Formats: sequence, structure tokens, C-alpha cells
Amino acid sequence: MSKKFTVLAVVLLVASLALVACQPEVVIEEVEVPVEVIKEVEVEVPVEVVKEVEVEVEVATKTLVFTSRLFSPPREQEYFINEIIKPFEEEHGVSVNFQILDDDSQLQRAEIQQTTNHVTTDIIAAHNGKMPDWLDAGYVEDLSDLVASWDDRHFSPAFESDTNRDGHQYFLPVGADVYLLLANNNALPYVPDGVDMNAVTWDQYAQWAVNIAEGEGEGKVCITGIPMKSWVYQFGGSALSYGAGFPDANSEGAMAAWKVWETIGKAGGFVPTVLNIDSCVDPMMREESWLTVFHNARAGQVYDSNPTQFTLAPAPTGPTGIGSIAGVSGYAILKGAPNYDLAVKFLEYLTRPDIQVKIAKGTGGFIPPVLEAMDYLGDEAIDEVINMAVLVLENGVVSGVPGYLYQDWGAVKQCFDDVFEDTILTGADVTQVRLDEAQACIDGLLK
Repeated sequence: MSKKFTVLAVVLLVASLALVACQPEVVIEEVEVPVEVIKEVEVEVPVEVVKEVEVEVEVATKTLVFTSRLFSPPREQEYFINEIIKPFEEEHGVSVNFQILDDDSQLQRAEIQQTTNHVTTDIIAAHNGKMPDWLDAGYVEDLSDLVASWDDRHFSPAFESDTNRDGHQYFLPVGADVYLLLANNNALPYVPDGVDMNAVTWDQYAQWAVNIAEGEGEGKVCITGIPMKSWVYQFGGSALSYGAGFPDANSEGAMAAWKVWETIGKAGGFVPTVLNIDSCVDPMMREESWLTVFHNARAGQVYDSNPTQFTLAPAPTGPTGIGSIAGVSGYAILKGAPNYDLAVKFLEYLTRPDIQVKIAKGTGGFIPPVLEAMDYLGDEAIDEVINMAVLVLENGVVSGVPGYLYQDWGAVKQCFDDVFEDTILTGADVTQVRLDEAQACIDGLLK
């Protein structure tokens, strides 16, 4: 029994060992396994925010181009730019390119712009003697409707024959002028007996000049002796007073006028420097000259500088009345002007009655051609100049400047300048032969 038990125990032991041997071996191995860890972290993230912001953008300023033959003296230019143009620029936020050009240059520039269809000029200011050329060429706009829309201003009819054509208005008049007598008060002791200073005759004027020359030992009368300046107008006024036309060198009336100047010349009555004078303003202000008949705005400049030293009067009179050359300039808008609407606003501004007077008073005493402007005149010295010029314009025998009828108006002036230099200034007798030569010179320049 014990032998069997022993065998059985051995068998069980062997079986157990065999069973253990058949089990898999457990091996522990360290392995790195990726593990996803979620962690909340606060971070700053840029965020695009849309916000409306007002930004000032500079817009190109409109520029009005304005060329003018008027206000050419530097003093007048400065006044016109600073006192007239600048307030308009500031009010409308625009600029005005103001340029001084003589009449011929303005017309030539317009021709180029019109023929090339490249118009850069908006407004021009031309002399009435050149207005027919502008109208013949068709370069300016009809302003009739614009003028009709204004009920606070009316233009003097004195220049309608120049500014208007066939019932239509193309030019707006500005800066009218006539001729006035101006004397330094040093000359008053030499006034001939019985002279009415408001009605000096040409014969009295000549005797006055003679008296001064004899009393002072030299002449004191000023005319513009430099060729192609104002002598043609100074003589022209005297000729109109005797019934002559303009330009007229050899008619009976013209001869009578030449005799007035002959009297002055024979007495040595002209200032010694007369051939070097292109304007009587400086000689009168320096008191080198004491007596002259010249452009009212230039006379006004001198008179206004010292009213207590000068005496102002209408131009001398003759058998037919107070003779004077009368001129005016006029604004017009070029056809195809790039800034037409702005040009209209500018002309509305320039022709206001108060602005017309402001222009006139600030530039020496031009006549404002707007009738209502006279209501704005006061009692200053410059107002006296304007009132006296208006008197001559309304009551005198006046003529415009028919420059458009001639090939070269400067050459016409020279015809008169030559008579002054070779006959009047030398104290020679004025002869019909010499005057016929002068008239042939004038007529030869007709177109």
C-alpha cells in the first residue's frame, strides 16, 4: 500500500512540474507609450477688429486762370491780388492764377488754345479797342443770360457799342477811364486871369503853361515823350475839343489843337526831360512837373497821395466841349473754359457794385461802369477823382480807341509822336504839309 502511495506521489510531482513548465513566462518590460494630456492654458490671441475712421483726404484745389491787360502797374497788381482776389479764393476754397498780358498776347494765346481745342484760360480782360477782334473771332461766350439774371446791377450804356453785338452782351465792363487836368498848387499863381478851374479852355491852358515857363525859367508841362505811350490820347482829347475825329492829324479841328501845343512848345513849356517820360505820375509826384492832362487813374494816384498839394479839374474845353479819349476794359469767358461755372461766380463777384467801387478806389480812380456803384462813393480824395471822371464821361465829347481798324496801333501812335518831337518840341510852326504827312502815316496803317 505504501509503495503505491509513493509512486503516486512521484507521478503527481512530475505532472505538476510538467504543468508548470508548460505555462508562459511572464516578462516585465518597460515601454514608453505616448499619452495625450489635455491641459487648459490661457493665451493671448490677436483679434482683427474693423473700425470706421474718418480720414481727411486732400482734394486738388480748382484753379481759375485769369489773364488781364488791366492793372498792369505793380502797385495795382498787388492791390487787386490781395484785396480783391484773395477774399474770393478764401470764400470758395479755390485759387486764381492772375496773369498780366497785353491785348495782342492775350488774343494770340486764345487763338492757339481755340485752334488746338486745348483751352486752359477761363477769363480774359481786354481793352474795348480790341473787343471787335475777339467778337469777330468768336472766342468768347455770350453772357446775356447771366447779365439778365442780375437785378442789383446795371452797366453804363456808354460802352455798349463795344461790349455788345447784335443785341448780345459778351464783355462785362470794368475800369473805365477819361482824361483829367492835374496841377501842382505851385502852378496856381500863374493861372491866367478870369480862369474858372472847372472850365479851363485849351487856350487858357496853353497860356498857363507859358506863364509858368517864363516865371520859373523852365517848362513844367508833362506829356509822355517816350514813343508809343499816351501822347496820342493827350493830343486826341484836345483835337476832339475842336471838332476833330480820332485818330485825326490833319483836319481843321486837328490843326487848331496842334496850334495849342505849338504855343506851349515855342515857349519851352514842356519839362526838360519830356522825351524820357513814359508816365506823368513820377514827374508830378516829384514836383518836376506842375501841369498835365492825363489818364484819370494816374491823375488819381498822384492827387490821392497828397490832396493838399494838387488841384484836380476836368480836361480843358474847346469850341465843341470837353474832349477826351475814353476807354474801358471788359471781362469775358473764353469758349471752352475748363472752369466755366467758377468763372461765372468770379464775374458775379467782380461786378458787384461795392466790389466795383473797391477796385476803382484801390487802383487810382478808375470809373466803375456799374451804375449802382456810384451809391458807394464817399467824400475822400479818391472819390472826388471818380466823380470828376464820371462828369467828363457823361458830359464830354469822347471817343474810344479804334485800334482794331489798324494793323499796328503802336505804329499809329508813332505817327503822332513824330510830329511832337520834330515840330512841337523844337518850337517850329505846325504846317498843313507836315500834318498831311502824319495823316498819310496813319491811313497807311489801316487794315
